[in-house]
Amino acid sequence: MRRCPPLSPVPQGGRLDGDMADETPPRPAEPGAPADPADPADDRSVALAGGARMPLVGFGTWQLSGRRAYRAVRTALDAGYRSIDTATMYDNEAQVGRAIRDSGIPREQLFVTTKLHPSDAGRERATIEGSLAALGLDHVDLWLIHWPPGGAGVRTWEQFLAARDDGLATNVGVSNYGIAEIDELVAATGEAPAVDQVPWAPPLFDAGLLAACRQRGVVLEGYSPFKRTDLRNPTLVAIARRHGVTPAQAVLRWHVQHRVVAIPKSATPRRIAENLDVFGFALTADEMRSLDGMGR
Repeated sequence: MRRCPPLSPVPQGGRLDGDMADETPPRPAEPGAPADPADPADDRSVALAGGARMPLVGFGTWQLSGRRAYRAVRTALDAGYRSIDTATMYDNEAQVGRAIRDSGIPREQLFVTTKLHPSDAGRERATIEGSLAALGLDHVDLWLIHWPPGGAGVRTWEQFLAARDDGLATNVGVSNYGIAEIDELVAATGEAPAVDQVPWAPPLFDAGLLAACRQRGVVLEGYSPFKRTDLRNPTLVAIARRHGVTPAQAVLRWHVQHRVVAIPKSATPRRIAENLDVFGFALTADEMRSLDGMGR
């Protein structure tokens, strides 16, 4: 069992504002400290505290259902995605699972995430068992509390840790949590979430939140990168043109260079492929700062 190390004061701004919506160089990790997600040794994945690696670009499935969900996930897997994000609320776990099986990709090469809706608090074990049955898997790589279920949800978090220890989920985490809520979970159990999935895009950039998560060994994962970004923004368009890529690709590259996991969603094969094709170029430090400032 990993215990969260003592925390030092957090820079102001390290919180998630409601939306349902320059960092200092990392210090060498001390023995037994959480893995540093900023480690650039692998530019396609990020280290989670438990030792697993999570792809920096995954495929989101929100609002994809039925055959449309199946076709999109199959297209994504064929295009090279190895991380798929779903949730009980999405009502597409069965289609995601069938696409995974039909792809023929070995299970150990995939990273599958699902989430518990806060209305299912109190029936955590039944929910994860139902998700696994729908997915046709014996475990998921990451199980998230989709939103805080009234307060931080300490009892739910305790059940998540138990499910992890029983092998139903390799890693457990949260979604739409602020730093105060994460600290409440840590105070109660001594364990920090592996991941916090939140709305994230250049206009939402929060260096304090990113630093606070990193200090706690929590990997930040961003959803809705395009919904919250004006892809016609002149600064973004100019940066994309300099690299011969689309504004959407520049946004995803910005995520990658901040070591923030991105889960873009699309049902269009061309866009699905484009969204993964972000590892052949790099933004300059000035370009990163320009995108960081889009929300100011």
